[in-house]
Amino acid sequence: MREVGEDRRLLHIFVDADACPVKQEVYHVARRYRLEVTLVTNAWMRVPNERWIALEVVEGGFDAADDWIVDHVDPRDIVVTADILLANRCLKAGARVIGPTGKSFTEDSIGEAVATRDLLSELRGAGEITVGPPPLEKRDRSRFLQQLDEVIQSIRREHPFNST
Repeated sequence: MREVGEDRRLLHIFVDADACPVKQEVYHVARRYRLEVTLVTNAWMRVPNERWIALEVVEGGFDAADDWIVDHVDPRDIVVTADILLANRCLKAGARVIGPTGKSFTEDSIGEAVATRDLLSELRGAGEITVGPPPLEKRDRSRFLQQLDEVIQSIRREHPFNST
């Protein structure tokens, strides 16, 4: 957890980066709003050489990257992930969560998302489903950009005294 009183920006974007297809979109929006971005991954990856972009490579088990994000996320932070269980944990920590297709996870929608995930997992285990999610399309990227912008604006309206 972050130390009490540790100074940092109001908005910080954490990216569950291992399979994130919208990293370039995150960089674009973060640059425009002057936000810091932390990509969290299990293996080194190339990231732009910018002061406001950090790469956190975590070692450990299957959920090590997820655990790191949950341990460092604060209310008013934004998490980008397709992982529904991570989204659920981040919502409980007070963060805003957006999937790569632009779908926001909320307290109202996360229960259904977890149930659907569990059902699909069971169907895959039984051999009923053998394909993954469809590839990200241009409209998904556009929806993601719009949703990220809306979430940032929403946080800034709620906390205008701390806006960057």
